[in-house]
Formats: sequence, C-alpha cells, structure tokens
Amino acid sequence: MTHPDRPPVARRGRDRRAAVVRVPEGATRATGPAPRCAVIGGGIAGLAAATILAERGVHVTLYEREATLGGRLAGWPTELADGSVATMSRGFHAFFRQYYNLRGLLRRTDPGLEGLTGLADYPLRHSSGLYDSFARVPRTPPWSALGFAALSPTFGWRDLGRLNAGAALPLLDVRLPEVYERYDDLSARELLDRIRFPEAAEHLAFEVFSRSFFADPRELSAAELALMFHIYFLGSSEGLLFDVPNEPYPQSLWDPLARYLDGHGVDIRTSTPVECLTPASGQGHVVTTAAGLQHADALVLALDTAGLRNLVERSPALCDAGWRGRVGRLRTAPPFLVSRLWLDRPVRADRPGFLGTGGYGALDNISVLDRWEGEASRWARRTGGSVVELHAYAAGPEVTPGDLRAQLHQVFPETRAAQIVDQRHERRADCPLFAVGGHWDRPTVRTPDPTVTLAGDLVRTDLPVALMERAATTGFLAANAHLERWGLRGQTLWTVPRRGRSAVLRTVSRLSTRS
Repeated sequence: MTHPDRPPVARRGRDRRAAVVRVPEGATRATGPAPRCAVIGGGIAGLAAATILAERGVHVTLYEREATLGGRLAGWPTELADGSVATMSRGFHAFFRQYYNLRGLLRRTDPGLEGLTGLADYPLRHSSGLYDSFARVPRTPPWSALGFAALSPTFGWRDLGRLNAGAALPLLDVRLPEVYERYDDLSARELLDRIRFPEAAEHLAFEVFSRSFFADPRELSAAELALMFHIYFLGSSEGLLFDVPNEPYPQSLWDPLARYLDGHGVDIRTSTPVECLTPASGQGHVVTTAAGLQHADALVLALDTAGLRNLVERSPALCDAGWRGRVGRLRTAPPFLVSRLWLDRPVRADRPGFLGTGGYGALDNISVLDRWEGEASRWARRTGGSVVELHAYAAGPEVTPGDLRAQLHQVFPETRAAQIVDQRHERRADCPLFAVGGHWDRPTVRTPDPTVTLAGDLVRTDLPVALMERAATTGFLAANAHLERWGLRGQTLWTVPRRGRSAVLRTVSRLSTRS
C-alpha cells in the first residue's frame, strides 16, 4: 500500500522513469446517497471508467450497443464447417509493456497478468528480402535506436550519414503538447521524407508503425508518428516486444471483467444502444433507450467516432454548439480488412506467431494464432491444421480476401497447398483518423458541461499515450473528473516518460531546433 505522504513508485519491472499522474485525494467510497453515472460504450475506455467509478461506490449503468463487451477488441462465437465453435474477432492487437493503465485495468481480475503471453520477437519482412527483428535490440534509449541502426539490414553507415540531423534530433525529446505544435501540420510521410530515412527502413519499419493507426502515412499527422517513436522506441525502456492474450478476448479479458463489475453493482446493458441524451428537470441527464428512460447525474461518453457523432447529433441540448461542432468534425480512418483462415495443414514450424510485412500489396501483417492462442492451438492439435489471420490496414473496397491470400502464399509458400476448412472476414471502418492539422480541434476528456466527460482513443490528451492505452487512460481520466467533483479519490495513472530520457540528448535536441 502506498503511504499517503510518499510519492508513488513504479511497479517492479516497470520503467524506472515512468511518470505518475497524480489525482486529488478523496474518500475511497461514496457515503450516503451515491451518485449515478451512465457510461455509454463498453469498449476499453468505457470499461475503465465503469471500473473505477464502481470501485468508489458510484451507481453505474454501462450501455453497449453490441451483444458483447470489448469494443474493437470484442469477440463472438461462430460455428465452423467442421462443426466446431470458434471465437471470431476484429483481429490481432499487441499489448505492449508500456500500456501501464490498460494493464492496471486487466489486473483487477488477473493480478499477475497470467492471461497474457509474451511473443519472442516483433519481426518485420519486406518483399525485397529484407528482414528486421527487435528481439536483440536493446530496450533502453538511446541504445535502442543505436542498436536498431546497427542490427537492421535497412540501415548502413552511409545511410546514417545522409540523415537530416536537424529534422531527426527533435525526436529525441518529444514532449506534449509541443510535439503537436511542431508536427501536427505535417503528414507522417512528409516527416519521414524530411528526415531522409533510408527508403528500405521507411517501408519496413516506420510505415508499419504509421499504418497501425489504420491510416495511410500521407493522411496521418506527423505528430502522432513522432509520439509513437517516443512511446515505443525513443522515450521508454519497455522496448517493442509485446504480449498477447492466451485465449480469445472474451474468455481472457472481458468476461472476467464483466463478472468483476457485476460484483461491484454495475448494471451492464449489452445490446442496448442509447438513442438520445436530454437534460433532466432539475439536474442531470435523461438517457433514452428502447427499454425506456433512466436518470443519470453524470455521463461518460466512450463511443467510437461514428457512434459519438450520431449520438451528439440526436442530442441537440448536450454541452454547447461549439463542442458539438468539434465532435461533428471528427473523422474515421479508412477501412481495414481482417481475414482469418482455418487451414487443413500447419504452416512451417519456424514461422513466427506474428509477422509485420511490407511490399506485399495490401497485406500488413500475419498472425499464426495457434502459436499463442489456446482456442486456436487446441483446434490445430485436434485437426492437424493451423489458424492464420491476415490484416490489411487502410484497405479500400478494391482489396479482397483473395488478394490477402495471394500475398500470404508469397510470404508463406507452404500455404499454397493448404485447403481452407473455413474462413471469416471482417471489413470495418470505425477507427479514429488523426488527420494532418486536426489535433487542436479534437475534443478533450472534459467538456463545457462538467457533468459530461469524453473517453476513447479519439480523445485529445496531453499525456504520451496512444491506441489501446489512450482508450484506457482517457477512460480513467473521464471517471476521475467526476470523482473529483464528488470528493472521491480517482485512479492513479502512469505513462512513459514525458520528455526525452537523457539530459545530454535533450540538450542535443534543443540545440538542433535553434540551428
């Protein structure tokens, strides 16, 4: 237990320079009539908000339009052609070790995070034959950057000499919000061109990073790419290796958390879209669903981009016109395609459980699920086959599952002879787009109405977080804002360091911006 007069310390194994986000002190549980909060959206952000609110004794109703929790990490059962039942999802997600707040949420039901399995490497392969690995790259900056350059076949000493130091060195000291002031009006593509990265390195490594935002590098804000460099590579000693759930998302993550929330009195209403929000007579809000009306003292809006825009459009009295206009200008990233194949034979034994790809058309990565997911592994052992998942980010309607299979055959030639026992495909377009120049117009956790907060990976925050970790962090922040008003203690949060790690490198970075 942390002594109230001592600063929190990083958990054993966490980056010793991880930064703590302090919260105001308050009571640990509500006394007397507890406030009521409606959390709208049952993805990571909504689940994080509901968790800390319920732990503090707040009456929470969690609304989710889909039949299952998890948002973009939801899963659902599907019967295969061989009669077995499998869990389908929207595809692979990497649980990086610097996702401190997401991991804190998962520890509610899995204190040792035994439901996560570490993969041995994060390999990248280009169609030209180049192959990169992060397994032997040092984790701590600046040795991580130097080690990558020394070990990668995409970098040579001549390439290092050609780099534009004036454009590259500021990445050694990324800070918020300054990184957006410097880079938000540039695209990720323009930043890479300015730095003069070797073309092979751009295609093999950095384009893979930028496309993990489900966007073409020409559309993505360079500030988000610079922030990613900091979070995953230049600012944190956690490295680029990651964990994956060892069972499908519902079984390993969300079903246990739903039981935990139920034990804390949360009213979980799946398959219940919210139709509109209106002011209550007196104070608070009225939440309207097909089942009727419910009063809430406060709201946490934790929806995806389209869901938030639609709900705000149907709730004309929510917050003010300026805020509603900012929500209306949010954009969705291009579609992505996930194709999962149950094959009648195994892939080669030396294939990695996850492989990032470049130069293979629309194919961005390949997961061999039976290498690390229990359900897929059991199916593969029983049938002698394998379960392979293919991802294409920023994939237009012209990209088909057949295209991805053809590209799989190039990367893993042994799959050409495999018969498909069954297959499932998911094409979605519901990820936020972090467009060039869009940062300052993006809504924040706090809104003009203190009884309404916003959460999700679409939200602007001055903390160095991204993707799933931004969702978890803003979920806790959205709840903390309400808890502070009610005199209740919020959730202590952690992030990677909020500036460059080395004083020497910070000085070099600062001098480079003056030259």
